[in-house]
Amino acid sequence: MLNGKKGLIVRIANEMSIAWGCARVFKREGADLAITYLNDKAEPHVRPLADEIDASIILPLDVRNEQQCDMLFAQIEKQWGKLDFLLHSIAFAPTEDLHGRVVDCSRDGFLAAMDISCHSFTRLAKRAEPLMNDGGALLTVTYMGSERVIDHYGVMGPVKAALESTTRYMAAELGPKNIRCHAISPGPLLTRAASGIAEFQHLMDETAQRAPSQRLVTIDEIGELAAFLASDRSRSLTGDVVHIDGGTILWAKAA
Repeated sequence: MLNGKKGLIVRIANEMSIAWGCARVFKREGADLAITYLNDKAEPHVRPLADEIDASIILPLDVRNEQQCDMLFAQIEKQWGKLDFLLHSIAFAPTEDLHGRVVDCSRDGFLAAMDISCHSFTRLAKRAEPLMNDGGALLTVTYMGSERVIDHYGVMGPVKAALESTTRYMAAELGPKNIRCHAISPGPLLTRAASGIAEFQHLMDETAQRAPSQRLVTIDEIGELAAFLASDRSRSLTGDVVHIDGGTILWAKAA
């Protein structure tokens, strides 16, 4: 599906990351990839994975660092001259704010969560836009805690709701340039970001029991969906929140 396409993945944390499952499928489908990691501490966990899929570009990226963002896209432009798709797979909130009530969330905590988890998507999209002269796809990762109250998800619920709304507005604004935007909404998975949520194992167990499929989705299944959305086969789709959770959302909406 992706032969000849160039894709940027922001970012892989380790082999359990949703971004890693997507990267493997992107590579299998023929894409050439640029991979980012957060910092020197993360590099030993990410570089072997990037090497495993023969990533053409491997660079550090803290999305709060404008210089790093500029350097990354300058390298993409120099090496490839274009970008066909981008996967934004980042979520963060300070622990003390994530574990508390939304009404108790500090201003700094809320701003940090919104900046890293949501506004970073728009900053990356702005840099990607001039490299997508032939169209492209901008993908991000969300969760149904944006739509329904999920115990212990806290401030990330409003932040993910903002991310989904941002995706719709970007889809409308970039559509005339044939740039499509989607938010992928998986069910709960034990990723590094999710591990900070209280009683997350209980949430996963409960989800597996309630899902019509009677199991959790895998990072590779999410990758299959992401590859389709990044490909020309989805050229008539944009602005969607696409659930891939084994049908769990059916019960959440009925609750």
